[in-house]
Amino acid sequence: MEKIAFFDTKPYDRIYFDKLNKNFEIEYFESRLRPESARLAEGCRAVCAFVNDDISAKTVQTLANLGVEVIAMRCAGYNNVALKEAQGKMKVVRVPAYSPYAVAEHAMGMILMLNRKLHKAYIRTRDFNFSLNGLIGFDLHGKTAGVIGTGKIGRAFIDICRGFGMEVIANDPFPAENSGINYVSREEIFQRSDIISLHCPLTEDTKYIINAQALSLMKPETLIVNTSRGKLIDSEALLTALNEKRIGGAALDVYEEETDLFFEDNSDRIVTDEILSLLVSRPNVLITSHQAFLTREALQSIAEITLQNLQDYFAGRELKYEIKYKSGRG
Repeated sequence: MEKIAFFDTKPYDRIYFDKLNKNFEIEYFESRLRPESARLAEGCRAVCAFVNDDISAKTVQTLANLGVEVIAMRCAGYNNVALKEAQGKMKVVRVPAYSPYAVAEHAMGMILMLNRKLHKAYIRTRDFNFSLNGLIGFDLHGKTAGVIGTGKIGRAFIDICRGFGMEVIANDPFPAENSGINYVSREEIFQRSDIISLHCPLTEDTKYIINAQALSLMKPETLIVNTSRGKLIDSEALLTALNEKRIGGAALDVYEEETDLFFEDNSDRIVTDEILSLLVSRPNVLITSHQAFLTREALQSIAEITLQNLQDYFAGRELKYEIKYKSGRG
């Protein structure tokens, strides 16, 4: 029975991996995979890692020296993996899609909460404060939603927006054929949208897709929602636009410097990230801790696909969800 080193373990990870695993000995570690912790994988031919693990060239080399042959990412993103260093040393596989509805529904939930101030209303009524002052929102019906990225999650979000009676415009370098989606330029997205939702991967082309220039094109009431990757947004530029009241608000499930903060309880220590601290303090900012994927259906799908990826590798079968480095393209 092959032994798998499972990093960055949380209680909710174990529920479905323990339930579905029949072929592997899994050793769970709470620590993230990084150069210093990679040695915990000694004696394992595979490791299982997550979105905020530090799978740098140094980590990859340490794993290779230990005899690790495959890195199984239990997530869709892989921008934290040194694919060039891994090439020729080990295979890298991922979970390209688990529950697109989980993320899309969370994005809409954040919009509804931010727009209608539901989080503030909840806190007020807990203290028997039933005042409606300061809780004005706007109808979603008839408004324009701009969606950047029209993969499975983006299209699920578009369907939700249409259900609310919204007009949808979108941008993607690879438009979905025969989808009926109205594709426009990024600039038009920024100029026309009342809500902008990001559902694209993090690449050199999309890093800081929301920057000072993009923010300058937006309406003063625009709400920005990011449930994809933190570095799609220049956080400092976002904070400046919020302070200058040039946009309506932001709902963030991810943050560009989240690695050492998200998924952990930091309530008993001083958080020194000044930009995040200021964003949290703004009344028109809503932040959740990379929570959008967290549904029973998604967790089960993640476990199923990750275990299948590992079974395929050790059985010598084709790796359907292998990530390969391509020179010049990343």
